[in-house]
Amino acid sequence: MPHTPVNHRLRRRFLRPVPLAVAGALVAAAAVALPRLTPEASAATTLRGYADGRGVKIGAAVGDTPLTSDASYTSVLDREFNSVTAENAMKWDAVEPGRGSFNWAAADRLVAHAAAHNQGVRGHTLVWYAQLPSWLKNGNFSATELNTILKSHIDTEVGRYKGRVYAWDVVNETFNEDGSMRGSLWQNKLGTGYIANALKWAHAADPAAKLYINDYNIEADNAKSDALYALAKQLLAQGVPLHGIGFQSHFEVGKVPSSMKANLRRFSDLGLEVSVTELDIRIPLPASSAELAQQSTDYKTASENCLGVPRCAGVTLWGVTDKYSWVPGTFSGYGAALPYNESYAAKPAYTGLSNGLNPNA
Repeated sequence: MPHTPVNHRLRRRFLRPVPLAVAGALVAAAAVALPRLTPEASAATTLRGYADGRGVKIGAAVGDTPLTSDASYTSVLDREFNSVTAENAMKWDAVEPGRGSFNWAAADRLVAHAAAHNQGVRGHTLVWYAQLPSWLKNGNFSATELNTILKSHIDTEVGRYKGRVYAWDVVNETFNEDGSMRGSLWQNKLGTGYIANALKWAHAADPAAKLYINDYNIEADNAKSDALYALAKQLLAQGVPLHGIGFQSHFEVGKVPSSMKANLRRFSDLGLEVSVTELDIRIPLPASSAELAQQSTDYKTASENCLGVPRCAGVTLWGVTDKYSWVPGTFSGYGAALPYNESYAAKPAYTGLSNGLNPNA
């Protein structure tokens, strides 16, 4: 099916929509009752257990608020996921709110939590057109000074977490839907060369980290993914340290692109890692039992599309539970996008994702 274009969004706040009564009843009725397992038994049957068995990552975007205040959240996070991504805590406005003035508190908490629970960390994101602090957006810097600012920021952030972040979304969302370069502070002042420079600087700051370009609506074979493919080939030919492509995969139920697996494979064939980096599958509310069943199928399909391709490094969800999902506040009338409902009951989507990770399912 065609992939409906996603209008981009900022993910700054944790949204707690009031559940619709009908939707809540349907989701609760469809929730999967997971057995209480001993640690030994659960190791092989959790999402994390299946991913560990395949040597891949199953990750979740993590917000600082639930990480520090919701024990049910961290219980699910630590049981089911072997990788975490900072939802907002590593973005520019969060870590460098004033020029040369850094606030690492939330990012440090996530990295420390991951280390304590044997989870890898994906860094997100170093160079993006959005969530920039006002001093940077409104600074009217010359190209030379802006280049210096960008290098300093990358040097500082990647250097701080050297050896503790296994992959970075270095450059995020650089293309328009038609494949042209997105106008941004970086593109407008520095030109496309900022992409290669950012990758080179990140590599110098941590040579062991895998470096990614990350984008949305590139899962299908389309103008946008074609443009990214051409850029990736060019960067590799120039010897730029690009190691992977992140496919965000914010889908609407029933609309996982039919060309997704073949598209991921062509990037893999360049020698690049491919990862699903921000997976969620939104449903029009109230969600019907048929839509929840289709969502389960879609989670299985999306995960298999990546895991069935050489050099797939894994799958990350953009969240853990519908309780904190960004979807209802961004897509009016949509929600129920994640494998756990607001009460932390596993939905059919959990089973679909589990079956996608389990090679014997």
